Amino acid sequence: MAEGGSGAGAAIAFLSRDFRLYQTARLLVIVGAEAQSVGVAWQVYQITHSALKLGLTGLALFAPGIFFVLAAGHVADRYDRRKIILACYSLQAACTAVLLWFALHPRAHVWPIYAVLLGIGLGRAFSGPASSALLPSLVPKNHFVNAVTWGAIVFQTANIAGPAVGGLLFTLPMRGMAARWNGAASVYAFTLVTLLAFVALVGAMRTQVVNVTKNAFNAETMLAGLKYVWETKLLLGSISLDLFAVLLGGATALLPIYATEILHAGPRALGLLRAMPSLGALGVSILMTTRPIERGAGRKMLTCVALFGVATVVFGVSRSMWVSLIALVVVGASDMVSVVIRGSILQLATPPDMRGRVSAVNWLFVGASNEFGEFESGVTAQWWGAVRSVVIGGIGSLLVTGSAAVLFPGLRQADALTAESLMESNLQQSIAEPVE
Repeated sequence: MAEGGSGAGAAIAFLSRDFRLYQTARLLVIVGAEAQSVGVAWQVYQITHSALKLGLTGLALFAPGIFFVLAAGHVADRYDRRKIILACYSLQAACTAVLLWFALHPRAHVWPIYAVLLGIGLGRAFSGPASSALLPSLVPKNHFVNAVTWGAIVFQTANIAGPAVGGLLFTLPMRGMAARWNGAASVYAFTLVTLLAFVALVGAMRTQVVNVTKNAFNAETMLAGLKYVWETKLLLGSISLDLFAVLLGGATALLPIYATEILHAGPRALGLLRAMPSLGALGVSILMTTRPIERGAGRKMLTCVALFGVATVVFGVSRSMWVSLIALVVVGASDMVSVVIRGSILQLATPPDMRGRVSAVNWLFVGASNEFGEFESGVTAQWWGAVRSVVIGGIGSLLVTGSAAVLFPGLRQADALTAESLMESNLQQSIAEPVE
């Protein structure tokens, strides 16, 4: 169980020993995963020189989740979530060791790498719902929003550092006996170390098994998460809002076009543009540790998603590098507020024995919105051009926000980010709905 603590402060969640261990483990493993993504991309491109085959690496990682995520949610609610996480990351460590072997013994074919990536994706599919459902058991309820905020800070920090570390290791010159470790091999070795450190740190946690369900493993129990989200309008509204806003407002996929053809700034500017959303997200996350959201959570979420849409439109029409950079900072900052509120609603408005399956539903739809959002941006840019694609997407995000405010009044009226307040908000909306 989580340790108690009545102290106050920006880092109050770190009073929990298990939370400290878990976030340290997350920081290491996300840096390693992001570094590995750089190594895989370069290795695949060196072998194939094909943009299509490079794009298939992302599909190989995401595909297992499409097929197994609902089953993964049921597993997270039935078994010890910490042991599930340990098993999944042990699988990923084994797969990374295979990638390291491939790098040390180069081959002309790329399909073995895709096969290993499918294994990594399978581990991520099962660890995602278990990790999300585990978080509430690491801290007291009144520290949970602070825990979500710090989790976002850890993610953004690792997300910024990981690709830089991967690029540095990939280009690090080694000579003599160590020459065979040049390129992807050194990246995979680093990732393997971070995965083993993650397993050791999570293994040292003392979190107890709580409220696991022993329901039969069948279609009904696997689909229970979908049913619960559909019937819980507060959850349905928050997930739908994020799903469609991100799906329509995925401007980041078109940053290479903006850097070269619209802003005429070249490849160095591309790196700067890519960093801005993460910089905005990290900045607002740090601010929220000292100025947490205490009231009006639903209104603030809707406002920030609308701001996300406006900033996307501004970026779309901008021809100034400075305006574009500022717009992307706002995109990242506004999205992060929405992420923290949605993450808090997701866990606090869900019973402990349903958190795995509900987290799986969230992972499926939000993960799909990120992946297909980039695809949607590419297709519409091909049809209408990059500028029209981004602007129309931003306007679409604004329309989604307005629709969510009307269709989900419980989301608009959600106040404090506490389990009691969120459950009461959902109950009031359920009472207000007509009986069929």
